[in-house]
Amino acid sequence: MKTAVIQDEKIVIKETETIKLSGKSGAIVKVLGCGLCGSDIVKFVHKISKNGTVLGHEIVAQIVEINSETDFKVGDVIVTSHHIPCGKCVYCKHGNVSMCEHFKSTNIRPGGFSEYVYLSEEHLQNVAHLKPENLTEIEASFYEPLGCIIRAVKRASLLEDDIALVVGLGSIGILTAQALKAYGINVVGCDLLPERIDFLKNLGINAVNVKDLGQDFVADGIFMTSGADKAVDTALKYIRNGGKILVFSSTPHDETSYPNNEIYYRELTVMGSYSPSPDDLKDSLELLRTGKINVKEISTEYKLEDIQKAFDDTMNNRIMKAYIKIKE
Repeated sequence: MKTAVIQDEKIVIKETETIKLSGKSGAIVKVLGCGLCGSDIVKFVHKISKNGTVLGHEIVAQIVEINSETDFKVGDVIVTSHHIPCGKCVYCKHGNVSMCEHFKSTNIRPGGFSEYVYLSEEHLQNVAHLKPENLTEIEASFYEPLGCIIRAVKRASLLEDDIALVVGLGSIGILTAQALKAYGINVVGCDLLPERIDFLKNLGINAVNVKDLGQDFVADGIFMTSGADKAVDTALKYIRNGGKILVFSSTPHDETSYPNNEIYYRELTVMGSYSPSPDDLKDSLELLRTGKINVKEISTEYKLEDIQKAFDDTMNNRIMKAYIKIKE
């Protein structure tokens, strides 16, 4: 089978032996397509993942072999996430599911940028769902990233009719703005790129150039979906005293100063949010199925053989998000 692996500073296609169940519980799925996540970019650029790693986890796939107590069967087209919390540890009990050691140890094998993937019985029971018939494969691939956003929105615990500012209108910012609106929050998005501002406006959500927010604008919550250093300054400028800043991005430099005095004197709450729980994923799929979140025209499709170009185009802001078509 074909897999896309990290090789030094490139993503290359390699032929490997096709995986089989061989008596194990779980399923072998044929990957139809996989979204390119920002975390894949970070792992590649900053060499967090070693050579030979197969990235990708936002998969839409068809079951080709199964040994499971679930109701899934051969031929089913599904979506799934890659991590499963234990539900029992101190992290899970406090709602920090992405810190759970079991969560970190579970994964799809070898990775989503592969023709075939192994899913454990645990994946099938907890985070896999049939693809809704009214969603295209590309639309369904947003199941996992939108789940991450749903968790972020819930963690912020804003009140209905509060004002939220989304800083950065890449694919995650576009989804975050829509999720906030779906949960009854008044949303404004900001970016520097006119085409991204227009994209959000066309979805019926207010969006402006960050330079045009105005001195009097104040938000109850700021969602930092941009990793640019300037995003911190923007968040501090427009958050009200006592407000919340939710960080949903990694920054390119660890030297970004920690604004301790502003947090202290202004009683700000600064929090991060990373990956979703199974319940967040269920909510994500329902929002996609019912059309409350519109993901049309966000992704650009690439063939598996062109995955390096997909990485390059994403990193150079030529596209908003890439979807890698693996199998017909």
